[in-house]
Amino acid sequence: MTGRLEGKVCVITGTGGSMGGAAAQMFAREGARIIGCDIDAEAARACVERVRAAGGEMVSMEPCDLRDRSACEALVALGLETYGRIDALFNNAADAHVGWIEDLTHEAFAATLDAEVNVVFNLTKAAWPALKVNGGSIINMASVSAWSTYKALPGLAHSAGKGAVLSMTRHLAMEGRHHGIRANSLSPGLIETGATRTFLAMPEFADVMIDKIMLGRPGQPEEVAAAALFLASDESSFMTAADMRIDGGTTAW
Repeated sequence: MTGRLEGKVCVITGTGGSMGGAAAQMFAREGARIIGCDIDAEAARACVERVRAAGGEMVSMEPCDLRDRSACEALVALGLETYGRIDALFNNAADAHVGWIEDLTHEAFAATLDAEVNVVFNLTKAAWPALKVNGGSIINMASVSAWSTYKALPGLAHSAGKGAVLSMTRHLAMEGRHHGIRANSLSPGLIETGATRTFLAMPEFADVMIDKIMLGRPGQPEEVAAAALFLASDESSFMTAADMRIDGGTTAW
């Protein structure tokens, strides 16, 4: 049996983080060749080492700041020079500032949109010509915050950014239909990652957040990566312009 991504070349951003790292390892196990990147050079290199130690194929660009258009173009060039094609683009990397409106500065709001919306546009635009060659799959990381709110999370800027990603994904699907390019998004709920673990140790935050989850626990990075793997594979060949909520039932009640 071949892997579910056998022969595919996949770009995954934020591979130094919890969800990007989990996706890189999972995609590689299923036969994909990985092009990774992260702004944290040490974490990115550690991910490459884990993938290669398990027998996978991966190259990485680090540090890589996707807010810089030239970095996005260089990342795509690295993928094409190394593997000759790009079949899937997982726009996972993002960063957000938190704050209630009375405390959130204009600069922090703009910086969040830069790190959650512009990074998706920048890399997708850079990769679009390569994706047009053979068709492919774009997977954008949205969020439950694009659909709902948490009373314990001052996520105004984050909600705006991920709402934009959700809408942009639908439009990319419409444009991509001419070229065999599918575009879908993922909307995780509360996931236990390096970024959230400190907050999950705070009862005043964790109790309120987990109370919204039907399954009564945070999700794990591998559970998000598994959904991304499905969207990168041919198993999702009749899916485009869709959003998959990986939220343990958070938005259902």
